[in-house]
Amino acid sequence: MVSFTAKSRIKPRNLRGTGTRNPRGIGAMLLYKEESYIIRGVAFDIYKIFRNRHKEKIYQNAFYLGLKHKRLDVEREKQVKIYYAGEKVGTYTPDFVVSRKIIVELKAKPMIMKEDIQKFWEYLKGSDYKLGFLINFGAADGVEIIRRVYDIARKRKVPC
Repeated sequence: MVSFTAKSRIKPRNLRGTGTRNPRGIGAMLLYKEESYIIRGVAFDIYKIFRNRHKEKIYQNAFYLGLKHKRLDVEREKQVKIYYAGEKVGTYTPDFVVSRKIIVELKAKPMIMKEDIQKFWEYLKGSDYKLGFLINFGAADGVEIIRRVYDIARKRKVPC
């Protein structure tokens, strides 16, 4: 059973500038809802045991085992193609690809910097993946989980 008692610094984001957290029942349409729930649960469980006292590799190993124990298909350090104007321009290697549809990047830093978030966002935008998690186990006051979706804007892109 997944427990969510660990302190988290998850901050709800406004959707489309409406000032509401969940307009028109969007929670019911959450992208990859089951996998997202499991990913968050595993992160909380790991933080409850290890807190913020270990190197990133320890969290990576534990996260991999946690996802495997939850019976999710997980690949470590899979190379992901990055595209520009429909052409491959390079590769990115996230810590994990979950269920062939979600990228997960782990950190063990006292604070996630703007640059970390921006780099993660650019990799998600440049790939074919719609959902990504940036998870930081290094913060003193709880695990930080940033969930990003990049889907609708991708469909509206005009080719260069």
